[in-house]
Amino acid sequence: MAAAVYAENLIDRLPPVRGRISEGASLAKVTWFGVGGPAEVLFKPADVEDLSHFLKNKPVDVAVTVLGVGSNILVRDGGVPGVVVRLGREFASVMIHKGDVIAGASALDGSVAQAALQVNLSGLEFLSGIPGTIGGALRMNAGAYGTEMKDVVIGALALDPKGELHELGVDELGFAYRTCAVPEDWIFVEAMLRGFDGKNADIKARMDDIKHSREGTQPLRTSTGGSTFKNPQGHKAWQLIDDAGCRGLRVGGAQVSEKHCNFLINDGTATAADIETLGETVRQRVKETSGIELVWEIRRIGVPIEGRTS
Repeated sequence: MAAAVYAENLIDRLPPVRGRISEGASLAKVTWFGVGGPAEVLFKPADVEDLSHFLKNKPVDVAVTVLGVGSNILVRDGGVPGVVVRLGREFASVMIHKGDVIAGASALDGSVAQAALQVNLSGLEFLSGIPGTIGGALRMNAGAYGTEMKDVVIGALALDPKGELHELGVDELGFAYRTCAVPEDWIFVEAMLRGFDGKNADIKARMDDIKHSREGTQPLRTSTGGSTFKNPQGHKAWQLIDDAGCRGLRVGGAQVSEKHCNFLINDGTATAADIETLGETVRQRVKETSGIELVWEIRRIGVPIEGRTS
């Protein structure tokens, strides 16, 4: 497939906004892999009302893609057609009231864990081990170290494609393993989480344990996108990958991490096509050796460039 052919005047077709809007913005600079093409148009809304206004008034044929902090995403080399919405610091507030945490969708998971620590609120320590934002954590029911978002979320706010704001309860969120039931084209803007009273020393000790565990088992100081594949029921993805002989496997500048086989890394020279091709090669080898088909956990967006395999 060829790279996206962008409409010359898309930005002129869009409604006026109070936030920042630009053409051809680099997405490689804001993703952890450090690869990928540009956004046709990048929109950073000023607040929920600005985003709602945009959604209500944009042309119906214009695609919208939401991008968080870029930790668990692969942007293909041809870039992303349409409008990429990136929620910034205006959506990053964290407030705590009577044991409930109200966090904006762009609040870092680790920042929420730290805020809970400051008021001796337990149950949210696992967030310190998850790279990314609360919005992304909602979308994929993120989890680590024995806890998932479904265990702590009591509600969320989301905008539908027409810009209408919805308050969603746990049942409506429909959490399952690494997914939720909310349509992909809805945009999370806020989450409500519940913790419980704890002792500061115990909470900090748990967060320290998580930090040391991550440092000891994951390639944290490399360009990576976090866990690449979901764990199949009854199996560990990393073990299946290792058993298939893929530890250290390379395609171009992309490599399966020697430290943790469920992480793909960019050695500094990889293209998005290298990374995606490596992932597909791993999936094929695991299928051949175990009969199990791995499912991508990393979200892949955009289009490839003609001549680059993906």
